[in-house]
Amino acid sequence: MKRYIALGGVGLFAGAGVLGAGWAIVRRLTAPVGPRTFDLVIRAVEHDGDVSTVVLDRSSTTAAQGIYNLWFEHGGWVQLGSEVLDRGPTLIARRVTNTAPAFAPRPGDRASWSGIYFASPQDAGLRARDVMVETSVGAAPAWLIEGNEGGDRSTWAIHIHGLGSPRAATLRGVRVVSELGYTSLVISYRNDGEGPRVGSGRSTLGETETEDAEAALEYAARHGAQRIVLFGWSMGAAIALQLADRARLRGLIAGLVLDSPVLDWLAVIKANCERSGLPAVAGALAVPWLVLRPLARMASLPTSVPLGMFKWVTRSSELQRPTLILHGDQDDSAPLRVSRALRDHRPDLVRLEVFDAGHTLAWNFDSERWCDAMRSWLFSISMSDLTAGGLPPS
Repeated sequence: MKRYIALGGVGLFAGAGVLGAGWAIVRRLTAPVGPRTFDLVIRAVEHDGDVSTVVLDRSSTTAAQGIYNLWFEHGGWVQLGSEVLDRGPTLIARRVTNTAPAFAPRPGDRASWSGIYFASPQDAGLRARDVMVETSVGAAPAWLIEGNEGGDRSTWAIHIHGLGSPRAATLRGVRVVSELGYTSLVISYRNDGEGPRVGSGRSTLGETETEDAEAALEYAARHGAQRIVLFGWSMGAAIALQLADRARLRGLIAGLVLDSPVLDWLAVIKANCERSGLPAVAGALAVPWLVLRPLARMASLPTSVPLGMFKWVTRSSELQRPTLILHGDQDDSAPLRVSRALRDHRPDLVRLEVFDAGHTLAWNFDSERWCDAMRSWLFSISMSDLTAGGLPPS
């Protein structure tokens, strides 16, 4: 999960001036993928037989309901259980449910808290092989993951991660469709840290990245996909919506599953400004630096970003495929109110499931309910296809 903007508060906004503040916001928003921040310290490790427990500083993050992962500065990871154990006014403890092979946390280790629960398909119990998707800017690595025997092999799922997150972030959703027998393609795209690096390495917020996702769609079609469900997380949802709207093969797309979706970039930018201590209105200062090509070039972007194409409440009449949205009401990055507005505009196509969770953390908060909602929705669109005698025309 990436916090899109962290500029250091109102002082920067006041000091940089109107033009400079807009430039600074865009530069932070589109920054090349950087290293993970290891801002937690393991205060103690307790052992009770084969069970280990890590002790951490108490915070709203470390005491959050759900299951999470700790990634360690010197390599390794541990999965944490949902129970929060009290260790006094400033500390909490959580049981370790799984670890990276040959890894054990130690007091003093520095770690990073994450909702990315699985490091690889193998860690998630999935059968995968590495493949390359040829895009216009080079080969993009992907995982091709076979579904369970006896399932629907003609249906594929393409999983698109968000800004600043790795492919592994989507594995939480891959497990559900694998149980149903779907074949999954977990993709990378340009400038995401795994796909081809292009130019300055900056993101275009889904504008050019959609081209790489379209290449993945074509890969799936060449390898036997007859029906495709797009899974998009955060910015990956913005890419999925663009793909369903403009892809040459969009007639293959049966539906979209969007977790914590970016449905309006301006709303997202304003929310992240506010979270960072800037006035929300400061987000509007970023708009010229994104939509005007000369200014976009000055911000080291390869092209301008047509923000209007990403305003899906305004474009709601153009939606063509059934869409499931999974969104947390504690999301301070991609506002839930935009998902609700889209659902209200298109109740015929959009189903919204709300969780008491933060950005891209609904699965972590309640994985059982998240998976049940997914299965139910996938079954409903499968039955709808059968009743209709096939997919609706593109």
